[in-house]
Amino acid sequence: MFLEAMRDYLKGKDEQTVLILHAKVAQKSYGNEKRFFCPPPCVYLMGSGWQKKLENMEKEGCTEQEAQPCGFIGIGSSEQEMQQLNLEGKHFCTAKTLYISDSDKRKHFMLSVKMLYGNSASIGLFLSKRIKVISKPSKKKQSLKNADLCIASGTKVALFNRLRSQTVSTRYLYVEGGNFLASSQQWGAFYIHLLDDDESEGEEFAVRDGYIHYGQTVKLVCSVTGMALPRLVIRRVDKQAALLDADDPVSQLHKCCFYLKDTDRMYLCLSQERIIQFQAPACSKETKKEIINDGASWTIISTDKAEYTFYEGMGPVHTPVTPVPTVESLQLNGGGEVAMLELTGQNFTPNLRVWFGDVEADTMYRCGESVLCTVPDISAFREGWRWVRQPVQVPVTLVRNDGIIYATALTFTYTPEPGPRPHCSAAGAVLYPTLLSPPGLGGGFNVSYTSCLL
Repeated sequence: MFLEAMRDYLKGKDEQTVLILHAKVAQKSYGNEKRFFCPPPCVYLMGSGWQKKLENMEKEGCTEQEAQPCGFIGIGSSEQEMQQLNLEGKHFCTAKTLYISDSDKRKHFMLSVKMLYGNSASIGLFLSKRIKVISKPSKKKQSLKNADLCIASGTKVALFNRLRSQTVSTRYLYVEGGNFLASSQQWGAFYIHLLDDDESEGEEFAVRDGYIHYGQTVKLVCSVTGMALPRLVIRRVDKQAALLDADDPVSQLHKCCFYLKDTDRMYLCLSQERIIQFQAPACSKETKKEIINDGASWTIISTDKAEYTFYEGMGPVHTPVTPVPTVESLQLNGGGEVAMLELTGQNFTPNLRVWFGDVEADTMYRCGESVLCTVPDISAFREGWRWVRQPVQVPVTLVRNDGIIYATALTFTYTPEPGPRPHCSAAGAVLYPTLLSPPGLGGGFNVSYTSCLL
C-alpha cells in the first residue's frame, strides 16, 4: 500500500516546506532598549502541499479558518514569550519585533517556529540555524582574527538601507518581477562573490575564494532568481563618505557602498522603492573620499536558512512531523556483493527508512547523526542492468514509519557497465552538498546533489 503512496509522491510531489530565513548575527539590546533583529526573520510556507492539505481538511469538515496554518516564533528563551506570525492566508510572514536582551547570557541561539493548524492540530516545532549574538558592530579596523564576523566569498548576505537611522524607513535589496528594488516588506539573500580586479563584465565570471575586503571587486547574485548586478567595488562608508583607500575585511553590520566599476563615480543607490545609480560629486580636496547620499549607504549582514520539507504519504498523522531529519553528506562504502551508503546529518531516529526512488533499502540506525543502508541492486529499477548503457538516477528520501516522507537534496546515480560482470563492487567517496559529483568511480555508482538556490 505504501509503495503506491511513494509512487504517487514521486509523480506529483505535493510537498509542504517550512523555510526560515534569518541573519547569522543578532545585536544585543541593553537595558530597556529593543534592537529588533534586522533583517527580520522570515518564515515561508512553500510547496503545493499546503493548498492540497487545506482542501483535504475542508473536505473532512473543517472550516477554512480551522484549516489555515498559523505559527508562533521565539528566540528559544523562557524569559520571552513567542510572538504570533501574521500569516493570514499568505505564504510568508516576517517577525519584525524580535530582540535579545543583555540579561540573556547566551552567545548563540536558534529561533523556534511553532506551526499548527487553526483547529490546534500541531504541525511541529522548527528551528533556525545557529545565530551569533554580538554587542555592536565593530568600528575598529577588522582583522581576520575575528573570522566569524568576516564575510567569505560565495556566502549569502542581505543589504538594507535606513535613512537617518529611522527604523520605519528601513528598505531591503530585493528582486521581484525581474527587477532589483528596495522593499520595505521583504528582503533578499544575495551571493557575494569575489572577482579578480581584471575580470571583465559578462554573464559568466570566474570567482575567487577568501574573505571580502574593502576595495575589492564583487558580484551580487540573487540566490532565488540568479539575477546579478554589474561588477561592483565594495567600499567602506564613514560619515556619508566612501573611503577609497580602505582595505580591511568587510565585517557584520558594517556600513558600505557599492561603486559600479568602470563608471564615473556611480554608486548603487535607492530612491523610494527604485534602485538607481547615484553619481558622487567630484571633490578635488579629498582624493581618497567620495561624498555619497544616504540612499547609497548599505548595511551588510550574513544570512542563513533552515529548510524543512515533508509529505503525508499515508494521509494525516496525529503526531508532529518534527523533528525533520536533514542529510548533510553521504559516504559510499563496501564492495563485493553489498554496497553500503552512510547518511550523515541531523535528527535521525530509529523509525526512519531510506528509500531509493520507489525501492525501500535495508536501513540500520546508528545514532541521531548517522544512518546506514544497503544500496539496492540496479535490477530493482532495470532488469538486465548489465546491458543498460544509460545512467539511472533515483532520488533518495527518508520515510517515517507512519508514512511521513522527508525529501533530501540528494540523488543516487547507477552507472552500469556495458557488459556482464561477476559481482557488483563500489569504491568509496565522501561528498558534500557544495561539491560536484565526481565521475563514476569504476564501481557502478555515483552520488549527486541537486541543490536549489534559495
